[in-house]
Amino acid sequence: MSEIRSIDRAAMGPGRGVDIANHMLNQSGLRVGFDRRRGRGAGLNPSGRFEPFARAAFDDGWATIDELPPFRTEVQNEAARTIITRNQSPDISFDRSVNPYRGCEHGCVYCFARPSHAYMGLSPGLDFESKLFAKPNAAELLEDELSKPGYEPRSIAIGTNTDPYQPIEKTRRIMREILEVLERANHPVGIVTKSALVTRDIDILQRMAAKGLARVAVSVTTMDRQLARLMEPRAATPTKRFDAVRQLTEAGIPTMVMTAPIIPGLTDSEIERLLEAAAEAGAKEVGYVLLRLPLEVSPLFKDWLLRHYPNRYRHVMALLRSMRDGKDYDPEWGQRMTGKGPYAQQIKRRFELAAKRLALNLERSTLRSDLFRAPKGGGVQLSLL
Repeated sequence: MSEIRSIDRAAMGPGRGVDIANHMLNQSGLRVGFDRRRGRGAGLNPSGRFEPFARAAFDDGWATIDELPPFRTEVQNEAARTIITRNQSPDISFDRSVNPYRGCEHGCVYCFARPSHAYMGLSPGLDFESKLFAKPNAAELLEDELSKPGYEPRSIAIGTNTDPYQPIEKTRRIMREILEVLERANHPVGIVTKSALVTRDIDILQRMAAKGLARVAVSVTTMDRQLARLMEPRAATPTKRFDAVRQLTEAGIPTMVMTAPIIPGLTDSEIERLLEAAAEAGAKEVGYVLLRLPLEVSPLFKDWLLRHYPNRYRHVMALLRSMRDGKDYDPEWGQRMTGKGPYAQQIKRRFELAAKRLALNLERSTLRSDLFRAPKGGGVQLSLL
């Protein structure tokens, strides 16, 4: 978005550059009115990068702009044809994942998955958190794919793109159906979530964990409730997330805490405090990811900073760019998660020292795949011959 680039240059300039940048954004027609986006994370709803036209609101003099409706959560069913997504990324620990939903109502403004909504012809901004897609046949598809001849079991990651326990899961229960399939098949699973709703499925996860088949990672970005509400408006509060960690660990389910993302100049001061809370809640493993701003996420995050923390804009963006070769984001394998340079090394060292002091990461839980049995018996008959 060329307008955001100009606004960013103004914000990084001397004097009252941030005030000028905010004024430019207000006059651009890109920002969505507060009443329309109340309770949401993004303040923009830009067209996706594949769309031929850009959208901007402006007053045409007929007083029609006030008639625009607020963004309500809408859910469509998606008739998915496959459910297991494969990847060959060398810097992540899994090669397959399952996503029961597209889009995420949590509305985390920094979410690196936002650009995926552009593939649906929708905006990675407010559309991403209000126009959702559910895959009601996910469990059925998963059962079919696990039963194919020649399937080789390895841990399936769930929650890597959008949260499987976002609010609509309360009624849709697609994630629970997926877990039921995985339990029947004795298939290993790793879950990432910001939601306390994961505790609903402790009964299944506990049985799977007893066989070495399940682990959970709970992501906590900050201990500051106000900051969390602004960044992750519909995710569970930090307190509820740590309560979930406590319940999961007490049930014998290996649970790690991810301090993700770490935002330099905004949340990096909380690293030690977050790890202390993780240890107190019973977690034995912790990890972190540096803020990532790919594609459309960058203008969304910049707008959010200008609206809520204008005085920190220059500091946050300067620190981030110092770890990304002067850019908002560097997708290079092995560095996209942690960045590089002196400040990135400082974050890494602080994290390691805090983890060592708290006796975290002494052992890494591993998941078994040798117990797998195809849920529909595929290949079982042949194995007996």
